[in-house]
Amino acid sequence: MIGVLGMFSFLTALSGSSTSLAIPKIAVTMDVSSSAATWVVQTGLITTAILLVMFGHLGDILSKNCVFLAGGSIFVLGAAITGLAPSFVILLFGRVIEAIGSAMIMANSMGIVTQYFPNDRRAEALAMISMFISVGSISGPGIGDFIMSISSWRWIYLFNVPFGLFVLWLGFKFLPIPRETWSNILKVTKGANWTGQNLFTIGIILFFLSGTFFQSGRSGLLMGLGFFVVGGAITIYSFFQDDKANLPWIAPEVIRNWGFMTSILALMLVMLVNAISNILLPFYFQSFNGMTPFTSGLIIMLQSVAMLVTTPFTGFLADRINRELMTVIGLAVLMISQIGYALFPEGLNMYRIIPAILLNGIGMSIFLSPNNALTMGMVDKKLAGVAGSFNSFARTLGLTIGISFGSAILFFQLPGVGRITSTLGNRFMQAFTNVFWVATTVSAIALVIVLVRYLSSKRHPEKAVNQ
Repeated sequence: MIGVLGMFSFLTALSGSSTSLAIPKIAVTMDVSSSAATWVVQTGLITTAILLVMFGHLGDILSKNCVFLAGGSIFVLGAAITGLAPSFVILLFGRVIEAIGSAMIMANSMGIVTQYFPNDRRAEALAMISMFISVGSISGPGIGDFIMSISSWRWIYLFNVPFGLFVLWLGFKFLPIPRETWSNILKVTKGANWTGQNLFTIGIILFFLSGTFFQSGRSGLLMGLGFFVVGGAITIYSFFQDDKANLPWIAPEVIRNWGFMTSILALMLVMLVNAISNILLPFYFQSFNGMTPFTSGLIIMLQSVAMLVTTPFTGFLADRINRELMTVIGLAVLMISQIGYALFPEGLNMYRIIPAILLNGIGMSIFLSPNNALTMGMVDKKLAGVAGSFNSFARTLGLTIGISFGSAILFFQLPGVGRITSTLGNRFMQAFTNVFWVATTVSAIALVIVLVRYLSSKRHPEKAVNQ
């Protein structure tokens, strides 16, 4: 079971990490600007964020295994469309299909683990899933850059098709699948809160479209602010509307669980911070410093190597020592890494570059395993699907905001710049540095949140979860 869940987590992480690194190549091949090419990543993440909670809810009321395996099938189809896309528009369409499948996978994988593993083994099981994700993130830059060095970036996506079909075969063989009829599915979904889902979809799309206007510089500032405010307001309102609906997507006992929501907020901020380096480092290494995709991939993958090495230990420790304290330590390390990024040199001084990348991976690992265990331990098992999907939603929303607004802040400081090149000199480095000072500030906010949670757990140990 862990193998099937882990391998699909591996493939989705592989696709995501490869895509981030391939953006400069895609921009050239499809003849689009560097800022436009970032939508290859953003389109997938936005689609996933919109659908995660819905598919988690459907997993709870239908079958987590069914939704998970259906998602695997759709993911493979989307990878094939993306890899064969003849135009940029078709490529984005393929990414949407791929993201729908990813949402179905991510929304139910944590719920399946929670359903089948007891609490004293849950953190270790979730850490195993995180390890597969780390392996995918590690393999993505390496495999992606190797593919691009000998062939087209298209094979980054086509690579997922045969392996995805193999994992699907294993899933249908080993995961118990109840029989569901179309009439039953239609009956269950007919009374769902589609008004809330539609409001949420509109709000998220408007919110992230604001990044496009911000990237155009000061000329698009007012329009960007308008989309940002209106989209954010509609998104927030959709949660209040859902809370009052007859059949809400998110159970009220989940959304009103402040311990759970604290963990969710911290996770979102951490993923936001991590996404900024994911989207900016390829521009720094490849576009600005002229490094080959293969070499830059090897350097960037050090973050995932650090996560891979430390995750089994953090998962083991999270089942045995204070989880709140571990999240504080992890966020402190992550904040230090962002300061390291902000101090990157204009040239390629690896003694100043590599430590920040390694600390980023270590901080993420120390934070994620205990925070995931805390999150899933705060809700009833019957709500594991929607809780797990909300966890994945926070992760994806953080990634999407980080990529969208990380690139928006960068290009806002570079008005009129279509593509990043070495000729920008100190102008690029100043913009690059400013983005990471913003990331450092966000890290500090997240650190304060988990520090308050830790101090609260010390004052009220009866409310702490599994110390």
